[in-house]
Amino acid sequence: MEQVADEKNGGQLKWVRTEVDLDNHVKVPSPDLNQVEPADMYVEDYVSNLSRTKISMSIPMWDLHILNIRTSKAESVGILRVHHSIGDGVSLMSLFMSCSRKVSDPDALPTLPTSKKPKPCSSSGGFLKHFIRLFSVLLIYWNTLVDVVMFLITVHFLDDTKTPLKGPSGAGSTPRRIVHRIVSLDDVKLVKNAMNATINDVMVGVTQAALSRYLNRKYGKNKKGGGGAAGNSNLPKNIRLRATSFVNLRPYLGNEVISETMKSSSDVKLGNLIGYVLFPFTIALREDALDYVRSAKATGKRKKATLEAIYTYFMAKTFNKFFGAKWGSFATQTTLLFSNVPGPQEEITCFGHQVAYVAPTCYGQPNALMIHVVSYANKINIILSVNEGIVPDPHQLCDDLEESLKLIKDAVIYQGLVDCNALLSIARINDDKLC
Repeated sequence: MEQVADEKNGGQLKWVRTEVDLDNHVKVPSPDLNQVEPADMYVEDYVSNLSRTKISMSIPMWDLHILNIRTSKAESVGILRVHHSIGDGVSLMSLFMSCSRKVSDPDALPTLPTSKKPKPCSSSGGFLKHFIRLFSVLLIYWNTLVDVVMFLITVHFLDDTKTPLKGPSGAGSTPRRIVHRIVSLDDVKLVKNAMNATINDVMVGVTQAALSRYLNRKYGKNKKGGGGAAGNSNLPKNIRLRATSFVNLRPYLGNEVISETMKSSSDVKLGNLIGYVLFPFTIALREDALDYVRSAKATGKRKKATLEAIYTYFMAKTFNKFFGAKWGSFATQTTLLFSNVPGPQEEITCFGHQVAYVAPTCYGQPNALMIHVVSYANKINIILSVNEGIVPDPHQLCDDLEESLKLIKDAVIYQGLVDCNALLSIARINDDKLC
């Protein structure tokens, strides 16, 4: 499929079927290996240079770049660039997974997370149960009203505090620097189980801690005389820092080949089906590192009791229909974009090649910072897409994210919130990796 201008409807874009010429889409550059040093920086620069260009609209809007160069994490790198009009993160991840197979079973599709269906409520129960159910429904509608009003206020004039992470308006056309850091999913699950939280709660807490460390360092350097001590708080009070978080509005497509599923069911929806949620981040230095996770858990619980994502999806769709794509994109006043997409639960191969990691991200967004979190087997990949003019040191921010997870995990162990069996399991996994 490709998009073309419909002259009968005032030049609006529409989708039409077309034939795909792979020579127009698959790129295999031939770098001079004698001059490529180090290889990781070459790949990073290559991806950054891609963000300086646009995908041609005269052909289907995707291309694949194959870099036959060995990096510290993989034997070679494949970069798939897809225009966002084709699909959102869950849609594209599901399409990619349908082309993959398990390493342990080459004939089996990867195991993908599926949305848990709510259990049907029993009609039996006393007055108290009915009262609690009614109160929960009223709370959801009240939260939705508050969140939608806040979203509209934010879109029009409520800006986040100006910080070293906050980009100016119109930053969407600037080139991006894209870096990533792989951390242990076992460490995240250790915190998750100890705190009775979700993986998303833990990763939001880790991000809050990392952004607090990063900003504290930046404000310290800006102080007269070179800044305050590392252990002192240099942060201004009452920083308003929010993330526009993407929420998937469809269940995962499961473990069937998508092409077959689409033929057998008319209910399968690909493309874009995401809503937006404004997620406030706590920026402060905490004595107890677990407070970051507690804060994220409390905010996450509040955001689950709202229909904000559904309403913002329909608002974006309505604006897009009547005012065009630029209005439908909802230029945001928030500091960053945040997305968490679960990946396959085991090692996979793609067309016979084992996949070392998956690192999806975006460019063209108005924010100076975007953070994607993607799970894959026993790893979690944190991908940063930054405007280098605003965030010139993304690798330092990756260090802060990694260090924050370590501090939170250590706090869980130090406070005795995890049992000995879990600790022995983590130690055995780490020992196997060393061997």
